[in-house]
Amino acid sequence: MANNRQIVERYWDAHFQRDWDTMATFFAPHAHYTDVGLDATGATGPEEIIARLRLGIEPLEDYLHYPKHMVAEGSIVVTEHMEEWRFHTGERVEHPFTSVMEVEDGSIVRWHDYSHLGNLLDQAPAWWIEHISKGFRG
Repeated sequence: MANNRQIVERYWDAHFQRDWDTMATFFAPHAHYTDVGLDATGATGPEEIIARLRLGIEPLEDYLHYPKHMVAEGSIVVTEHMEEWRFHTGERVEHPFTSVMEVEDGSIVRWHDYSHLGNLLDQAPAWWIEHISKGFRG
């Protein structure tokens, strides 16, 4: 359990540095990521997960993390945190998340994000919404 928490903590460190290559190493080949309520299909496998994350996060001018609580029980690690998204066009969005990750054999196999997506979509610039609407699958 403590090891699973440490894995997720190290993942978050890489995530908020936007170290795409290192981030990919944390996911099992069959890992699944989704924003619950947005897209039931989500992304499967490190390559798709990173492509999906890059779509939304890479264009940000700055991307800050404010962790609050982390609870680990068995294979599940839950993180309550706030992300601050800063766009080059001046918009700034404070976006709270609860992230549920399942860790097996040292790799993240499931990551489901729960957030108020309307908060992000209502405050994000139109150019970014147009950008992400193209999707990560090209």
